[in-house]
Amino acid sequence: MRSQGNLEREIKFRSEDLAALRERLAELDAERAGPAAFEDNWILDRDNELLSQGRILRLRTDGTRSHLTFKGPMHMEGKLKVRPELEIGIESADEARSLFEQLGYAVVRRYQKVREEWQLGGVTIALDHTPIGDFAEFEGDGAETVARRCGFDAGKGEARSYLRLYDDYLKEHPEAPPEMVFRQ
Repeated sequence: MRSQGNLEREIKFRSEDLAALRERLAELDAERAGPAAFEDNWILDRDNELLSQGRILRLRTDGTRSHLTFKGPMHMEGKLKVRPELEIGIESADEARSLFEQLGYAVVRRYQKVREEWQLGGVTIALDHTPIGDFAEFEGDGAETVARRCGFDAGKGEARSYLRLYDDYLKEHPEAPPEMVFRQ
């Protein structure tokens, strides 16, 4: 859910109990957008030109849909992470990846998660199960307010992306796979 002017406005929290959060969302009359879906995310770059500027080009598949997303540099507004974001649906993730490879881009990072989305007003709530734990993301105008209504303290929000979280995880767990993927 994009906020005004294609800006992503988001706050993320580590969650110890996604089941309790689901119950709270139901109490608030939030609507579940659909069943949880496995997501595979590939970050593309060419000679570190995007990541070095705080930009991300991401290709995401969730089993039924594929999206290409560009995220610009982020800044903080209070506890909210704000960044320009453009996203388009694509027919084939493999074809898109091949096209970008022809342009000199390569997959430089990968991460996976199982995501379940809910809607409350103009806010999208994502319950994410990842290889490094569970998280709740609140995105849209009013994200902080909805997060508070769900029992989260905005002061304890997580500003790091999943890529940065995993980089820090690897420092403590060098035996973990180099990418944030579920072990098979």
